[in-house]
Amino acid sequence: MDLSTTYLGLKLPNPFMPGASPLADDLGTVRRLEDAGASAIVMRSLFEEQITGEQLAIHHCIEAPRFYDEVLSHISDSGDFTPGPEEYLEHLRRIKEAVHLPVIASLNGKTPGGWLEYASRMEGAGADAIELNVYHAPTEPEDTCSSMEDRILEMVRIVVNEVDIPIAVKLSPLFASVAHFARRLDGVGAKGLILFNRFYQLDIDPEELEVVPVLQLSDSTELTLRLRWLAILSERITASLAVTGGVHTPIDAIKAIMAGADVVQIVSALLRNGPEHLRVVREGVVRWMAEREYESLGQMRGSMGLLHCPDPTEFERGSYVRVLQSRRGFV
Repeated sequence: MDLSTTYLGLKLPNPFMPGASPLADDLGTVRRLEDAGASAIVMRSLFEEQITGEQLAIHHCIEAPRFYDEVLSHISDSGDFTPGPEEYLEHLRRIKEAVHLPVIASLNGKTPGGWLEYASRMEGAGADAIELNVYHAPTEPEDTCSSMEDRILEMVRIVVNEVDIPIAVKLSPLFASVAHFARRLDGVGAKGLILFNRFYQLDIDPEELEVVPVLQLSDSTELTLRLRWLAILSERITASLAVTGGVHTPIDAIKAIMAGADVVQIVSALLRNGPEHLRVVREGVVRWMAEREYESLGQMRGSMGLLHCPDPTEFERGSYVRVLQSRRGFV
């Protein structure tokens, strides 16, 4: 069975890989992922706040001792990040030495700035590609849709101009027009889009008057949002498409590929079941394809995309109406 695919210009033997997560933190786990058939290794994110904190520390030693302590205390309150920037680069080098797979590094931030220059250091450390994770939930009424998009586009331009390796952008679904913005990202040189970022919610402790972060692993119900936008974007933009969030079973992966995914990133299912679950998904997909006489992944990819719908203009509205009419009294 031919499972080969192309993602970010990289020729891969199959579309299955771990997504950005702590899975790549341990070299033993990385080797288990390779043994389970991972087509690439995606590292966890290096955050803007981490890099900015290091830069401020250097500035503090040289020029600005009076202001540094206050600024650094604010950054340290934003969370504990491990590993730090230099440790991240060293771990990237170790992964490259440990496995014979493409390694994709990840930068996570929300503003254009000097921290994005770390992309070139990732390239120098051996990264084959970089995910730019633009996680940001605007909270100010003055933040317009266009200003948010323009800021992200500027970040992508900076990184694309900084390196020669391909850049993929990890998006949230919170854009006024995902399809239009995807095309704009195409235009500034993004080689791939990753759908979608998971928004980790906050809870409130009413006794301690504290905000409490809540981490819940995904399940297959989260996939439907991704399927919708994969199907809409498939064959309508130049960039590769990756799905992340909600892929747990072989059938989940098949749906994502049929909707248009070039690669399938899995995290929660691997955290629950171990790296070897990647093999379970891959072998399940192969069996399903063989039973239905598929010979290659290419025959299946994008077959359920919007462009293959008999009436694309009714794709969204028609589905919406059918769902609401499927249950009596549903409003």
